[in-house]
Amino acid sequence: MRRIGIWIAVGGLLLGTAACGGGSGSGTGASGAPKSASLSVGFVAEPANLDFTSTEGAAIPQALLVNVYEGLVKLSQDGEIQPLLAEKWDVSDDRTTYTFTLRKGVTFSDGAPFTADDVVFSLGRVKTDWKLKIKSQFDVIDKVEKKDDSTVVVTLKQPSNGFLYAMATRLGAMFSRTGVSDLANKPVGTGPYVLGAWRRGDSIRLDANARYWGTKPAVPSVTLKYFKDATAMNNALLTGGIDVISAVQAPESLQQFSDPNRFQVIEGTTNGEVVLSMNNARPPFSDKKARQAVRYAIDHKALLDTAWAGRGQLIGSMVPPTDPWYEDRTGDYPYDPAKAKELLGGKTYTVKMRIPNLPYAVASAQVVKSQLAQVGITADIEPLEFPARWLDVVFKQGDYDLSIINHIEPRDMGIFADKSYYFHYDNPQFGKLLASADSGTEQQQTDDLKQAAKLLSDDAAADWLFLFPNLIVAKKGVTGLPKNAIAESFDFTGLAKQ
Repeated sequence: MRRIGIWIAVGGLLLGTAACGGGSGSGTGASGAPKSASLSVGFVAEPANLDFTSTEGAAIPQALLVNVYEGLVKLSQDGEIQPLLAEKWDVSDDRTTYTFTLRKGVTFSDGAPFTADDVVFSLGRVKTDWKLKIKSQFDVIDKVEKKDDSTVVVTLKQPSNGFLYAMATRLGAMFSRTGVSDLANKPVGTGPYVLGAWRRGDSIRLDANARYWGTKPAVPSVTLKYFKDATAMNNALLTGGIDVISAVQAPESLQQFSDPNRFQVIEGTTNGEVVLSMNNARPPFSDKKARQAVRYAIDHKALLDTAWAGRGQLIGSMVPPTDPWYEDRTGDYPYDPAKAKELLGGKTYTVKMRIPNLPYAVASAQVVKSQLAQVGITADIEPLEFPARWLDVVFKQGDYDLSIINHIEPRDMGIFADKSYYFHYDNPQFGKLLASADSGTEQQQTDDLKQAAKLLSDDAAADWLFLFPNLIVAKKGVTGLPKNAIAESFDFTGLAKQ
């Protein structure tokens, strides 16, 4: 989510009763297509509705962005901004005016043509209809104007380094003016796939969009199969029930997939900072020294080795190495239980550690609990059903002392600038650095954001346990899988199955 950038989504209704079983072999799937023409991908945390304009969480754009909804631009796996519904764009010398030239002949899945009017409509809805805090990223927009059916001019209030990047996220998704009446259940986009069926609690099937303007997907039917149990997902791949595990939930189990004649393992990076959240608004973590004590009390390498089989990377901040302003901040708080005890001044505390019932959080929480106990902090772990309970109790109500969540959205350090966000971190200097970074030159952006990351670390606004790896296991013969997951979507458009 961003923001909570985490593997979640919330709310929803049953849209269909059929679901493709995936796998290989003879026969047909639920869509009526031969099984060889379908692909089934295992995920965790099913979306509970399909409206990412009003529902926090990453699971909805993970499924729908790029696949069902498209923007004017998109992110490559290397983080580069590429054309999508815009063929090109020009930026004025003062960096405040963006002129987008749109592709012609594009239609929405409901048959409506895609024109400049839809761009004006979609970007306007962010301000008027979106419910998420991330919509503030578009506060920099002064006006959006149609020049002609294929040309849109976006004027900013001041230069913004983040504007075009934000356009590649869900904020830049294009909506049909006649297709927003039921976003929670009936997505209407320009993408290569449409919603085929939703079997709530089990799967979502996406079918090829017959109206698609671009290259038709090689796999005409993709099923997103949802599992809450890592063992069940692993068994589904081992037995042919699915073709791909999108994100391995039990890295120690990888030896099951060591046969290269049957499986392939892909390992890359993500934007996912696994954050040990501390509630800055209430004791003991309203005290900076208590937050710093927590950071000194955590042996991050031991935690990564124990909780996630050493997979992932230690980073020490809210910035992944794929961002230009990354600095290794793991040395800021070396493992030092004696220093932690000194900062606590001999006091002991009992705190609520309310976590989502997701494998990485549960495994990490056990290690954190053990290590904090060594310095006088007793953490009572309470797993909450994810997403609904965690989102309500921790994210919305802020009723927690500690939590652990994977913030996966790109370039999301700015969530700490909002003191109403569930961290409740409040340092005006941090917000000033972000504003300066956005309006300055590229070098100023890099310098300011390095300072901002250092300030977060110095203040111990949270603790960053590790960077979540992109760890995919698939049947041999599945191609086009993303090595790096640094955008919000799981892009199915390049997948193929031999």
